[in-house]
Amino acid sequence: MARAPVIGLTLDSEDGGHAAWSRYPWYALRRNYCDAVAAAGGLAVALPHAPEHAEGYLDALDGLIVTGGAFDVDPALFGAEARHASVTTKQGRTEAELALLRGALARDLPVLGICGGQQLLTVVMGGTLIQHIPDEVPAALAHEQPNPRNEPGHEVTLVPDTLLHRICGTDTMAVNSAHHQAAATVGDGTVVNARAGDGVIEGIEHPGHRFCLGVEWHPEFHIDRGDARIFEAFVDAAR
Repeated sequence: MARAPVIGLTLDSEDGGHAAWSRYPWYALRRNYCDAVAAAGGLAVALPHAPEHAEGYLDALDGLIVTGGAFDVDPALFGAEARHASVTTKQGRTEAELALLRGALARDLPVLGICGGQQLLTVVMGGTLIQHIPDEVPAALAHEQPNPRNEPGHEVTLVPDTLLHRICGTDTMAVNSAHHQAAATVGDGTVVNARAGDGVIEGIEHPGHRFCLGVEWHPEFHIDRGDARIFEAFVDAAR
């Protein structure tokens, strides 16, 4: 029997001071990320923030998931001259994720970017970001939805003849939404595969790689039937 693909997931981190967990620095990863990988047939492993060890971690992986989090990509990484007041960054996490993501793409390992992971993938591929959707998108939807994250917030329309459309087998999906940034432009060769009703880019992919996909929503919650299919296609590509 062939072994299950080993899938690396990036971690969030805090410096401590949260008595409910630890007063000392800690990593965190929501359980449903790992559950979604397992349900798709993969073995989930967590990746510490150590950019100097990125290549060693990648040697052991068959695929990489860059997860989301309540922070932003530094606008300096995509050449922005100004920084919106709402932007918050985690330099150590971003440096580690950049090393892992660039290394995975160089090896042509399957890559899945989720929410902030999709935004970082956009930047690595040569694109830029909207720093704060309410200030830049007229009549914007509530991309930071007021209802719980395990419920849909809005729909997205998938672009025909894209990898995402083929995977999900549908023209629209109901998705949850927990972001205030999004792709503004995409780099050469990158394809937009989904948009919200207000025009905001909700997904990207790069057909020049074995599997290179990013979505703004959180498919690990399995809200739409297409969400599980995204994980299944990703894990299959990592076999």
